[in-house]
Amino acid sequence: MGINTKAVDAKSSLHQPAADEPGVLGGRVCTNTALRLAARRLGQLYDEALAPLDLKATQLALIAEIDKLTVAAPQGPTLQDLAARLAIQLSALTHALRPLVRDGFVELRADAKDRRTKHGVLTPLGKAKLSEAVGRWAAANDRVEAVLGPASAANLRALADQVSSDAFLAAYKSED
Repeated sequence: MGINTKAVDAKSSLHQPAADEPGVLGGRVCTNTALRLAARRLGQLYDEALAPLDLKATQLALIAEIDKLTVAAPQGPTLQDLAARLAIQLSALTHALRPLVRDGFVELRADAKDRRTKHGVLTPLGKAKLSEAVGRWAAANDRVEAVLGPASAANLRALADQVSSDAFLAAYKSED
């Protein structure tokens, strides 16, 4: 059922200004704007799916990442490790964790060796919320895949993974 199976070039992009009005960008398209618009749209769809649970997609991603990292670190990931994995600043992570801690889904525990280091740990309530949310997330994810088509969805994920990689960041910065 995919909405589009062929690649779209920059000339046919939704964000391309009209030929007679090049605008401040001089007729260039903005990859950042296109990705942010797409991310907001997808975020809204996943948020709608999770709304009955009073959970946002970003919160689900956060508790899912804590759960995943707890396999390698049974005491829970450090907040520094969690922020690095999510490619966000530590201050943004602590801000995002506040409602999860307040609602009893996540607990912050001091490290046994270094009391300044905190670990994020899912509570039993957090594990139950994660379990409940996964079904709603999966339904939204399957719908996105059906609308885009499996090949386009896979390409989108591959490009997103490429852009979010350390290799991309290093290549981008090496051009400075």
